[in-house]
Amino acid sequence: MHTKRDSRISGFYKLSIEERIQKVKEFASLDDKDIAPLRRGISIEDADRMVENVIGKFEMPFGIAVNFRINDRDYLVPMVTEESSVIAAASNAAKIAREGNGFRTSSTEPIMIGQVQIIAKDLREAEEIILKNKGRILDIANKQDPILIKLGGGAKRIETRIIKDMLILHIFVDVRDAMGANAVNTMCEAVGEYIEKITNGDVNLRIISNFATERIAKAEVKIPLNIIGKKTADRIILAYKFANNDIYRAVTHNKGIMNGITAVAIATGNDTRAIEAGAHAYAARNGVYKPLTEWKKNGKYLTGRIEIPLAVGIVGGGTIHPLAKLSLKILDVKTAGELSEVMAAVGLAQNFAALRALVSEGIQRGHMKLHAKNIAMIAGAKGKQIDIIAEQLIKENNINVNRARELLVNLKI
Repeated sequence: MHTKRDSRISGFYKLSIEERIQKVKEFASLDDKDIAPLRRGISIEDADRMVENVIGKFEMPFGIAVNFRINDRDYLVPMVTEESSVIAAASNAAKIAREGNGFRTSSTEPIMIGQVQIIAKDLREAEEIILKNKGRILDIANKQDPILIKLGGGAKRIETRIIKDMLILHIFVDVRDAMGANAVNTMCEAVGEYIEKITNGDVNLRIISNFATERIAKAEVKIPLNIIGKKTADRIILAYKFANNDIYRAVTHNKGIMNGITAVAIATGNDTRAIEAGAHAYAARNGVYKPLTEWKKNGKYLTGRIEIPLAVGIVGGGTIHPLAKLSLKILDVKTAGELSEVMAAVGLAQNFAALRALVSEGIQRGHMKLHAKNIAMIAGAKGKQIDIIAEQLIKENNINVNRARELLVNLKI
């Protein structure tokens, strides 16, 4: 049972790092042991165990998006990104979304597709043989992972497709709360020998598909027109129509969505490459690349929705990373499906924030403000000095570290 929590933290960005950590500790009931990885990261020895040829570590900023309300529950959302304004934009969009009762989300069962490529003299005959023996094929697959079966998952059905001169077997596997690559790949490899035997064919590739069309997350939001203004809403819809009719715009539209989703995926130790590839393939599933979101007016609201395949897990894989574990504890998600819904809501929030900025002040104002703050900090500014110097740099249109250092010398605080 989720405990009642409030993600509305006014002025979170104004707090010191230690004050922010304290707020997150209180929200997620964390102790000092939980948050220790925030300060130390992972050891070089852990890094060496994770990948090959390690010579060091590459760190990225770990931040928190506030204000998210999803299905009447509040979340603080961990995000890892190098891009300025992403976390601030998501937080601001989530704050506005609360005026329409936040985000409504849903997700399908965690079904992943494994593919087995078969070469045979008579593809139709091989297909018939496979379908007649589907029970045995599923039985062989499910013997590979008894724990998954015990949890209610496992291989559920098969389908076949003939593509030119090859037969493709699809195995649909309920992977429960894992991303599922290891389980699905093991099953695909296990059935290969049996398929060769009954078809007298040759099995080539046996691997998961990252086009997770059976594992869809959806999110919807209602933004009151009296909050953002009818003109802004009309221009957001016009911007969406631009993306819906032009691939050059659609790619950038969807990149903005993935700014948020990928940042959460990194924070939770999930496979960003699989998620990105699946999302962009889904955008082009009907033969034309389209935006992953849709915006329209409905009475007194601007309404937005997103539908996206999200193969994510809360166990296994990169979730063993100490900071991924911390992220999942902060989120307090109970299933992989719930995590996918949070990520869909973040993607929708990110898209709204980007479109709103683009149709009003432009995207650069927010970016340059944060860039100026970063330059001020590099110059050695602290506390209130950061905002004062950043404001002057923007005013002078001269955002460089040397000028920031000159301003810092003359500052009397």
